[in-house]
Amino acid sequence: MEFRRILALVALLAGVVACAPAVEPPSTSAAAATGRGTIDLPRGIEKLVGPADQDTALQAYVDRVGQRVVAAAGVSGFRFVVLDSPVANAHAVQSYVFVTRGLLALLENEAELAAAIGHELGHLVQRHAAQRARVRQGVLDAAVEAAATSGSITVGRAVAQDGLLALRRYSREQELEADRLALGYIVKAGYRGDAVVSLIDRLRRQSALEAQIMGEAPDIGDRPSAASTHPAPVERTSAIAALPLAGAPGESNQKGYFAAIDGMSVDDPPSEGFIRGRSFLHPTLRLAFTVPPGFRLFNDSDGVLAVNRDRSLIMFSCLSTPVAGPLDDWMRNKLKPTPTDIQVLEINGNEAAIGARPRGSDTGLGQARYIVIRQGARVCNFALVSEGADQDRQIEAMVRAARTFRTLSPSEAASLQPYRLRIVSPAGSTPAQLAAGMPYPDLRMERLLVLNAAQVPSDLSSRSEIKIVQP
Repeated sequence: MEFRRILALVALLAGVVACAPAVEPPSTSAAAATGRGTIDLPRGIEKLVGPADQDTALQAYVDRVGQRVVAAAGVSGFRFVVLDSPVANAHAVQSYVFVTRGLLALLENEAELAAAIGHELGHLVQRHAAQRARVRQGVLDAAVEAAATSGSITVGRAVAQDGLLALRRYSREQELEADRLALGYIVKAGYRGDAVVSLIDRLRRQSALEAQIMGEAPDIGDRPSAASTHPAPVERTSAIAALPLAGAPGESNQKGYFAAIDGMSVDDPPSEGFIRGRSFLHPTLRLAFTVPPGFRLFNDSDGVLAVNRDRSLIMFSCLSTPVAGPLDDWMRNKLKPTPTDIQVLEINGNEAAIGARPRGSDTGLGQARYIVIRQGARVCNFALVSEGADQDRQIEAMVRAARTFRTLSPSEAASLQPYRLRIVSPAGSTPAQLAAGMPYPDLRMERLLVLNAAQVPSDLSSRSEIKIVQP
């Protein structure tokens, strides 16, 4: 299933429960769960990017690298922050440059970290976001003017479409410019010039692995697309490799980098819950459930999503406000369109209600079920959708999955800990043994190779230190 298709179905799924009260993720904020840490972001920015990781030593290390790049760029007033997220990403907002724990785990050395920081710094220095906003507004103004002048909405739409395609090309040019700026910054800072190309390759291989996990062709991210706002990795690497500075010698500092990330969590924060194979377990809210075979779980601040290649989806979240009275009454009064065949049931000792999406409603979906469960004072919600050829059988399997919802015992919740990155010597272990220790249900060797920027298993044996993930 294409990722675009997943997102479209999620949008439709959200629409069928849009009239319900606002939901919160199956998590509590770090402030509520553990007390706010010492590394704070302005509330508006934290709401946009998520919380900062609370490892002060890791934050200090990343900031030192960032300030070294800033000094080489001849600018000042920027702050560099590690976000508490396992998703490999980096972005910039106002005077902040953010990298995630997931990106740090993927990189091989300090020079690649500097390249990631330099790329985002390039966007800020050149004010790319503001430029795109102006161009976007110009496109909208031109479309409105064309529609008004011609008296045709169709003409306005055509102008808007042409303008948005131009905006995508403009965004791609900005990405290439940020790569070129990053190259200049890191070389002047004393880092190896080839770190920009190796950074892009790290991200490309991670994207291919994620596609493989989802059952997609690994080269899906390499395919050029006129609709993309980012150039394909091969386009980026070709553009950078052609520049004289790309081969400049300099520092990598892998040893210092490995020391900084050793022991770092590569999991979701405990306040967001953990994915363990086909199960989701939340130590703070003390809840758990297991999805059917073939589904992949994705944990996000907006809830938990499970996706199957046959176009089936499970969305789990918890309501932000308490529900008074019977859950079947709440379902009749709050969900629109009002579900049919509403039934009261009990799920592992918890009050629950289930209903079906009315057939013939205009959501464009196939089979859909809504299940609400009261766990103490909290009410959580499953929204289930299946539109594949085998939708009747699949929807029943999804209902059975929702019925695995249960409350964790205090000891079960206390035993849940995040997976951590460890720097180890591969001596004495075969690559197969190292891969077997990775705590994932599948693609263990592939994950280990990508984690270590290795092409083949034998590459691991020749190194003095490698990265592994341990429970």
